[in-house]
Amino acid sequence: MEFPVPTAMQPILTLTVNPALDVSTVTDQVIGEHKLRCHTSRLDPGGGGVNVARVVHRLGGQTIAAYTAGGPTGEAYRRLIEAERIPTLLVPISGSTRQNFTVDETTTGKQFRFVLEGPELSEEEWRRCLAIVAESVPAGGYVVASGSLPKGVPDDFYAQVARLANERGARCVVDASGPSLAAALAEGVFLVKPSRRELAALVGGTLDTDESQVAAASSLVADGSAQHVALTLGGEGAVLASKSGTLRLPVPHVRVRSTVGAGDSFLAAFVLRLAQGRGLEDAFRAAVAAGTATVTTTATELCRRDDVERLEAELAVRPFEP
Repeated sequence: MEFPVPTAMQPILTLTVNPALDVSTVTDQVIGEHKLRCHTSRLDPGGGGVNVARVVHRLGGQTIAAYTAGGPTGEAYRRLIEAERIPTLLVPISGSTRQNFTVDETTTGKQFRFVLEGPELSEEEWRRCLAIVAESVPAGGYVVASGSLPKGVPDDFYAQVARLANERGARCVVDASGPSLAAALAEGVFLVKPSRRELAALVGGTLDTDESQVAAASSLVADGSAQHVALTLGGEGAVLASKSGTLRLPVPHVRVRSTVGAGDSFLAAFVLRLAQGRGLEDAFRAAVAAGTATVTTTATELCRRDDVERLEAELAVRPFEP
């Protein structure tokens, strides 16, 4: 399904069915069986789609974040999002919103990330998420479905989201892994953003060379699974494959403090620039800038607009040359 390049800001709807209340703190050293004295701590409303919405908002864009929440942690989560003044669509659930816990160890610079299991959603609850998408999908805009799926949600959930978006003339963007990613690609999407590990698991192989990375990303475009594939490679940069060719962009040299939210920031800036009517190269440049800006922040903090725009101006996209 082909879409024209928009000439004005297009609306963005994000969907997060397994959000997490992110708790982060700092301690001198993580030692087993010891009482660890921690320093400063913070709470953030995390999860793929919500983080995408938060970064779009920080970069001056407009978005609506649809998400599930329940229990005491869900109430805390809701208040944190509302404090950032992001328009939301809440799907109440009976279970309690999960938490993630991040600890930075000052003596080594290591980061320990504990990802907790989320609540199980009933069929009525996950179908309500689909109904929210059906009711709110922006024709000509973007639907960003991002993050893990909780128990009770079928593997083809994102494929169903993609179908709804396609039927209503919206562009579906998916950031997932495993069976849920495979199912979405089988339906056909506008953009996917796998990591090297996620894409390797999908196509089979290690993707340890430039050529193998480009070939894997390009294969999803060639078979019609996705119009665009943005392959993120951590400190090695990123690759963008589309029908017009393949681009590669290294990341600027920065001090990495935390990688939490870097992928979500990458995706947010990419979709925002496209929604603003910018071309693929501009969107790709902004994406790498946002991901890089996020790794320079501590714990679960996301990128800052001035850092993104500064890095964006410094980056130069180049075609892939085998």
